[in-house]
Amino acid sequence: MLLLLLLSHLSFSGGVQSGIFGGRMAKPHSRPYMASLQTRRHHGCGGVLIREDYVLTAAHCYNRSDPLDDVVLGAHNISKQEKSQQHIGISEFIPHPKYPKKTLRNDDPRTREHDIMLLKLKTKATLNKFVKVLELPKTYGKIRAGEQCEVAGWGKRVLGREAESVLYEAEVMLDKTANCEAKWQQYYNQDQMTCSVPDGRGGFCQGDSGGPLICGKGKAKVLYGVTAYTGAPCDTPEYPEVYMRVPYFLPWIKDVIGVNDAL
Repeated sequence: MLLLLLLSHLSFSGGVQSGIFGGRMAKPHSRPYMASLQTRRHHGCGGVLIREDYVLTAAHCYNRSDPLDDVVLGAHNISKQEKSQQHIGISEFIPHPKYPKKTLRNDDPRTREHDIMLLKLKTKATLNKFVKVLELPKTYGKIRAGEQCEVAGWGKRVLGREAESVLYEAEVMLDKTANCEAKWQQYYNQDQMTCSVPDGRGGFCQGDSGGPLICGKGKAKVLYGVTAYTGAPCDTPEYPEVYMRVPYFLPWIKDVIGVNDAL
């Protein structure tokens, strides 16, 4: 019953996304792979630059009636026209082929699965100290529970308030698969998803679905997940935060952007 009540407060259309609560303001331009996905200059979702011409994000960010039209790279404060920013249009939306093409009931588990999308940019980004790609995992393996990872975004820090203009970041710890499945039941797919411990102190909230889950240290950091869904309110200790697990989707990503291209 609690799970059904929780699901009634969640929407996985592009209108309700996830952002950062708790945590801290990121050092300006310390995450040069971050993308703000916008509609008419208004932030809608987060994303990650994985190649000069491709951004990875969540499939539920795609809104057919009011689509994203701009990818902003090199930003720290998205309310300002920073000289570091690059605004690039989107030439193609490529959601995973198994993501539902029609709107389903919110309690349908299929709305949670394959929630990942590639955006083909109209022109290649210019890589510099403000704009860089984030390396994808080299293998399909899973990272163990207890690993410290990071999330980042421009979303709301407190539910009910306006989203932030500057980038925030928070640390999270990967949770055990058994905990994720016990809480989310049929809505959790252990192959496609990973989740973090809901400690209530820091994580994602409204404003940045599609943002990254970054694991590893130093130069070994990789994009391990894409922000997908969480409980309501965002800082509830009842339900783990869930991400699409990027290693699982590597074959599809490589197929879309070209098997022979360097990743």
